[in-house]
Amino acid sequence: MSDTRKLRLLQALDRTALVSVLLSPLLLMHAHGFAEASFSVAGLCLLGRSGVSGDWAWLRTPWVRIALVWWVWLVVCSLPMQPIGASPHAFVQGLATIRFPLFAAAMQFCALRDPGPRRWMYGIISASVLYIGVHLVFQFIFGVNLYGYPAAWGVLLTGPFATARAAPALARMILPALIPAAARFLVRPGRQALWAYALLLSGIAIVVIIGQRIPVLLVAGGMVVSAVLIPRLRPIVLAAVVLIVVLIPSFAVISPKTYYHMVTRTEEHIKGFGTGAYGTMYARALEIGRQNPVMGLGYDGFGTGCPQPRYFRPSFGGAEADGGGAAICWVHPHNFYFQALADGGIPGLTLLSVLGIAWLIPLGRGLWRNPEPVRVGLFATLLMQLWPLQSTSSWWSMPMGGWFYLLLGWGLAEAAGRTRAP
Repeated sequence: MSDTRKLRLLQALDRTALVSVLLSPLLLMHAHGFAEASFSVAGLCLLGRSGVSGDWAWLRTPWVRIALVWWVWLVVCSLPMQPIGASPHAFVQGLATIRFPLFAAAMQFCALRDPGPRRWMYGIISASVLYIGVHLVFQFIFGVNLYGYPAAWGVLLTGPFATARAAPALARMILPALIPAAARFLVRPGRQALWAYALLLSGIAIVVIIGQRIPVLLVAGGMVVSAVLIPRLRPIVLAAVVLIVVLIPSFAVISPKTYYHMVTRTEEHIKGFGTGAYGTMYARALEIGRQNPVMGLGYDGFGTGCPQPRYFRPSFGGAEADGGGAAICWVHPHNFYFQALADGGIPGLTLLSVLGIAWLIPLGRGLWRNPEPVRVGLFATLLMQLWPLQSTSSWWSMPMGGWFYLLLGWGLAEAAGRTRAP
């Protein structure tokens, strides 16, 4: 192949990867199947680019190596021929999970290498936050969103969606979108700083009025992390804490159903954790890992093993010998780390834990000395997503797993861009 043709092919692959990446936020919101395709296309563009150029240096990146080992181990654990192996379908699904780390790598090493595409990504994420926020405020005031959908179960605001998907998506995008804008306002003299307060406080208020507990905790925790790294944000974060303390109790009058979901049910979950939905699932996942400590049950290990009587055991402090039996089962255990244990045993759990550290090291590198706001927002968000003590979706689900890897790839690209900058 001539140098000219090679250059044109590389440019075409780069443009295709960039378009796939920039379309991903919209697709994750409204077209999950197409989001799967965009992830795959971006990853294939990275592989194609490396094949054409002969440049495979990105494979030497620590997090990429660990992610590949994690993936290979998941595939090995999902082999149908082992005595307790997964089904052929699960094996194929395990193979396909490579699209997630490949997508993040494509963002870092291909699509978002240059500052211009990263600015486009910031603009698209900010527009997505505004889009969801407008729907939420409209729905809070008028009872339906701009498309005519009411709140889910009459309690949880749905934003532009038909189901309760607004809070998880917003919780992942809001800090990378708002913190850079607020930080810019705070360095300006006079009343400009008031815009920073208005921006972040309105953002946290919108997250609270949705009515879901975990997103509020994740955003609040992310704001605290951001304030530690950017001192000028600290008064706003303090004001946000006061706002949360005032706003949530007010739902007892404004929206008793929301108050019950956020406060009363939270108290019930904490008091009865061991025998509640999460405690019983975590106990079941722990039992699956205890009986299969080396290889787990492969891809979808919790979904496969949970209904099997051999894994029934009393939950934490529970009196029922079967821990709720098959009735408590779900497709995943609502925790990344218990999921990794059920899928890949102790090696799988260890690899995920090490991988999380391998992601956070480059994401956080240099932020204490130079807390660039967009990087701080991404680091704080991803740190809270990787926090082990929380209820989560599946690593491999769309759209939630997709949001994680989208922000991860963007964060890694921002970190690498700062390293390459003169």
